[in-house]
Amino acid sequence: MTFGLTDTQVAQSKEKFGDNRLTEVEKESFFDKLKENFNDPMIKILLVALGVNALLVLGTQTGFIAGEKMDWYEPVGIAIAILIATFVAALSEYKNENAFQKLQEEASRIKIKTYRNGIIAELAIDDLVQGDAVLLQPGDKIPADGKIIDGRIKVDQSALNGESEEVSKNVGDEVLRGSVVCNGNAVMQVEVVGDKSVYGQIAKELQTTDDRETPLKVKLGKLARSISKFGYIGSASIALALLFKHIVMNNNFDPVQIAAYCSNWGVLLNDIIYAFMLAVVIIVMAVPEGLPLMISIVSALNMGKMLKDNVLVRKLAGIETAGSLNFLFSDKTGTITKGKLEVVTFIDGDLKEYKNYDDVQVDLKKYLSLSIHQNTDSIISDKKIVGGNATERAVLAFSGSRGEAVNVKTVGKIPFNSTNKYSATSIEGDYSLTLIKGAPEKILEKCKFYYDSDGQKKKYSGHEQLNKNIDALAVRAIRVVALAVSEEKINNDALPENDWILVGVMGIRDEVRPESVDAINEALEAGLNVIMITGDRKETAVAIARDAGLMRLGSDIVLTSDEFAAHSDEEIKAKIKDIKVMARALPADKSRLVRITQSLNYVVGMTGDGVNDSPALKKADVGFAMGGGTEVAKEASDIVILDDNFKSIDKAILYGRTIFNNIRKFIVFQLTINVSAVFINLIAPLLGQENPLTIMQILWINLIMDTLAALALGGEAALKRYMKELPKKRDDAIVNGDMWKAIFVDSTWISFLSLLFLFSPLKDIFFENTQIMHTAYFTFFVMVAMFNAFNARTDRINVFDNISGNKNFLRILGLIVVIQVVLVYIGGEIFRCYGLNLNQWGIVLLCAVSVIPVDMLRKKFMSKTGVNHG
Repeated sequence: MTFGLTDTQVAQSKEKFGDNRLTEVEKESFFDKLKENFNDPMIKILLVALGVNALLVLGTQTGFIAGEKMDWYEPVGIAIAILIATFVAALSEYKNENAFQKLQEEASRIKIKTYRNGIIAELAIDDLVQGDAVLLQPGDKIPADGKIIDGRIKVDQSALNGESEEVSKNVGDEVLRGSVVCNGNAVMQVEVVGDKSVYGQIAKELQTTDDRETPLKVKLGKLARSISKFGYIGSASIALALLFKHIVMNNNFDPVQIAAYCSNWGVLLNDIIYAFMLAVVIIVMAVPEGLPLMISIVSALNMGKMLKDNVLVRKLAGIETAGSLNFLFSDKTGTITKGKLEVVTFIDGDLKEYKNYDDVQVDLKKYLSLSIHQNTDSIISDKKIVGGNATERAVLAFSGSRGEAVNVKTVGKIPFNSTNKYSATSIEGDYSLTLIKGAPEKILEKCKFYYDSDGQKKKYSGHEQLNKNIDALAVRAIRVVALAVSEEKINNDALPENDWILVGVMGIRDEVRPESVDAINEALEAGLNVIMITGDRKETAVAIARDAGLMRLGSDIVLTSDEFAAHSDEEIKAKIKDIKVMARALPADKSRLVRITQSLNYVVGMTGDGVNDSPALKKADVGFAMGGGTEVAKEASDIVILDDNFKSIDKAILYGRTIFNNIRKFIVFQLTINVSAVFINLIAPLLGQENPLTIMQILWINLIMDTLAALALGGEAALKRYMKELPKKRDDAIVNGDMWKAIFVDSTWISFLSLLFLFSPLKDIFFENTQIMHTAYFTFFVMVAMFNAFNARTDRINVFDNISGNKNFLRILGLIVVIQVVLVYIGGEIFRCYGLNLNQWGIVLLCAVSVIPVDMLRKKFMSKTGVNHG
C-alpha cells in the first residue's frame, strides 16, 4: 500500500489549508514590559510627586515662583528611583521569558516520520500539511488531528482529556494532536493542521489577558492610598503649622499685627509659597520611592535562585503570588506520584513478599526472569526500556538487565486480548515452557501447582489467601499482574487452560514520590489547602491521597466529577476546605474549582501539564506548569516546575513568602523613618527650627532608605520558618498590627531623640554652635536609620539572627557609614556638614544605637508570635 503525498500535492495542500504551524502567542517586548510597570500604584504616586516637584523647581529657578531657589537634586533622585525600579523589574521578567522561550523552542523541535514521494522522510512538525501520512510508533506524540488508515495503536490522551487509561485506536478511528502513542504501530492521515486542530484551538483561546490583580498589587494599592492620605494630611498640617507660626505666633497673637502682616501681599505670598514647597518635600519623604525598586530587586534576586532549584519563573508576579496561596489544586500523575508505573512487590505461591528482584531466591528467580524477559513486547535498548505498554515496561524494569542468561527461542505467541486477559509465549531451548502473564482472576483459577522458593513444583491450594492479599493491594491502589507457566505448547493460537504452574503475582503502581510526602506535609503545615485532582477512579485516588498524607481527618471529602457536577456552587463553597480529592476529573471541573475558590477571595494555585489543564492554569492566580508537560500548558502558566516535583512547588511558595516578608521588612524600615521625618518637620517650624534637614540631606537620607536599603533588605534569606506562617487572604493588609507597633514605637523614639538634639539645652553643652549641631543631627538621623535596619530585618530579639544568609546587608551598611563619615568632614555648605570631634561622634552613635534596645523591649513585650513581619 502506498501512503503519503508528492511534493506537488504538498504545495497544493499548503496553499489551500496552510501548514501545521501554531500561531505564536504575541510576545511582550522589553519596552512593553517597561511600560506595563508604570501602572504600579506606588509608581503612580511617585510620578505625581515627581511632576509637582519638577514644577516647583522650574518655578523657583525661573523666578516665576518667589522664594529660595530649589535645586534639581530631588526630582532627579525621584526620577532615577522610578526608572531603576521599572527597568530592573522589566529586565528580570524579559530575561526569564527569553529563557522560557528557548525551552519551548527546544521542546517543539520534533521530527515526524512522514511518507513523502513514496518514501519515509523526517520532517519538522510545523511542515506537515493536510493529507500527509504519518508513521506512528511507541513514544511518538501525535502531531496533528487525523485518522488511522493502517495498523493499530494504543494512545494516552490524558494531555487532552485528563483520562489516564490507554485507548485503542484502529483503522478509521480519530486521533488528536497531543496524544502519545503507548503501544503498536500505525499510519495516520492528517486531516486538520495548525490552529484548526483541537490542540490549536485550545492554545488560541488562551491568548487572552486576565485582569485579575495579584494579591501583592491589591495590598500595595491599599498601602499606597494609606501613604497618600498620610502624606497629604501631614504635608497640609506642616504647611498650615508653618503659616500659623509666621502669621500668628511671629505677630505675638496680636490681631492688629496679624492684620498688618496679611495686608502685605508680597510677604504673605512668599510665606505661602515656602509653606507649599515644604509640604511637597514632606510628601516626597512620606512616599516610599524605594518600594517598587525593592520589589524588583528582591524578585530578580530570587528568580535566579529559584532557577537553580528547578523553578522557572515566567512572570515576576508569579513568585510573590505563590507566597500568598490559600489553595493549591495539584495533579496526581508526575507531580505527587513519580508519573510511571513500577513493580512495588512480588508475592510467590507461599505468600512470601519481595520488594526487590534481587531478594528472590535463585531457583525461583529463574522462572521469574523467564516470565519477565521472554513474554513481553518491551525491550532494553541503550539501557532504556522501550516498546510495549506502560505495564510491560514496569514489569521488565523490575529485573532490568539482571535477567538470567538463557538460550531459548520463541515458537508460539498469543497476544493479550480483552477476552483471555492474558498474553502467552511458548519457548524452546534451555527451557521448554509456555509463559503466561495477565489478570489474576483469569490465571489463578487455572493454577493447580506453584514453584516454591527453591524452584520446586508443588501442589497449590493457596488461592483464597492469595486473593485476600490481592484485595489488600487493591485498597492501596496497587494493580496486580499474575505470572504462570504451562508445560503445554501453544497450538493453533490456543493454550490448554489446565494444570498451570503459578510463579507469583506482581503489584504495580505509580508510586508516590517519597519527597512529595514531606513536601505535602510542609504545604499543609504552611496553612495551604491542597486538593489532588486526577482522572483515576475514586478508590485509586483515595489510596494515593492517603499515602501522600493528604487525607488525615474523618471529615475529608472525596468527590468524583459526577458528584461535583451534582453540587451547586454554594454547596461547594461550604465544603471547599474539606475537599481533598477530585477523582475522574474533567477539564471543566478544574476551571470551575478555581472560579468557586477565587469567589471566596482566596488565592489559588493550579498545577498541570496537559492541554486540557491550560484554561485552569490561565485562570488561577498562579499557574504551575510541569517541565515535561505540553507547550500549551507552559504558555498558560506563570511558573514552570522543571523537574515535575511537588517539592519544587514548595520552594516556589517559600520564595514567594520570602519576598513578601522582605517587602514587609522594608516597609517597616522606611515608614519608621518617614513618620519620624514628617513629625520633626511638623514640630520644628513651630518651635523655631524651620530647616532641621536640608533638601540635600533629605536626598541622601532618601537614597539610604530607598536604593541602598532595598539592596540590603532585599537579600534576606529564605527561612524555613516562613512556611509555618498562615497564608494571607487576597485583601489582607500588608501592614499588620505588629508592624504598626514597630513603626509607632521606633518612630516615636527617633522623634523624641530628634527633639533632644534640636531643642534640648544639652545641645549647647555638647555642640559649640548651630552648624555643628545641624551636622550632628543629620549624622544621627542617618545612623539611627541604619541601626533601625537591624531591627527591621528580623522579628527575633537577636538582631543578628541569620545575618550570615545576607552578607550584603553588612557590606551596604558599612558603605553608608563610610560615606556619612566622609560627608561629615567634606560636605561643607552643600550638605551643611562642618565636622565632629570624638566626643560628639560618641553622643551621636550612642543616641542612634539606642533604637536597638528600645525595639528589643517592644519585641519582648508587645510582639505576637506568628504574626510578625519576618
